[in-house]
Amino acid sequence: MQVKQLQIRLGSKELVDITFSIRTSLALVGQSGSGKSLTLKALMGMLPSVMQVESDIHADFELLRGDTVAFVPQNPFTALSPLTRIKDQFFVPPERVDELFELVGLDKALLKRFSPELSGGQLQRVVIAIALSSDPSLLLLDEPTTALDPHTREVIIALLRRLQLELGFKMLFVTHDMHSAKMLCEDICVVRDGRVVESGKMDEVLSHPKESYTETLIKANFSNRGFRL
Repeated sequence: MQVKQLQIRLGSKELVDITFSIRTSLALVGQSGSGKSLTLKALMGMLPSVMQVESDIHADFELLRGDTVAFVPQNPFTALSPLTRIKDQFFVPPERVDELFELVGLDKALLKRFSPELSGGQLQRVVIAIALSSDPSLLLLDEPTTALDPHTREVIIALLRRLQLELGFKMLFVTHDMHSAKMLCEDICVVRDGRVVESGKMDEVLSHPKESYTETLIKANFSNRGFRL
């Protein structure tokens, strides 16, 4: 999948102008305000009408939001209704829900519960299961591990990696966390002020960053993790 010159404007101000390709899994990385979340929302058709969006997208599937394209939001605690049982938040047959729960490693007994009764990790698995219920070709991830503790974050990243390998969907992972990006994605695209400053294979960019901005992000993420490039 290739996105050529995705442009987002607000009046005369250009907020984003980027080009990127998703081979299998791509991390869109940058600091807050870099334009990565705007990019994700543009692909989902979720930007307010006052913003103008232009793009040239080429993919081997049709971009049908909610069908071929699915979304996993940042915070699982607010993604689900607290007043509706988990089983009633799926819009597929019960037997399909059972399959999805098995796929993400959840006990089917949780289907009768309400979201406040589940842990953060369990909730994020439910949200992932809902996203996968349409058998998407593209999964958009908006920092889906930010609200989780470090151990649960790594478990969810490992789950997503396994699901992508098993089901074959493409992933666009928006994050400021280079560590999670390294664990999950094959390629990386570093964004600053709505522009791509560096992109390529994950290991190559992390090991030999060409831009000082990328190097700063890497050092900020890995300096306290005992990680060596």
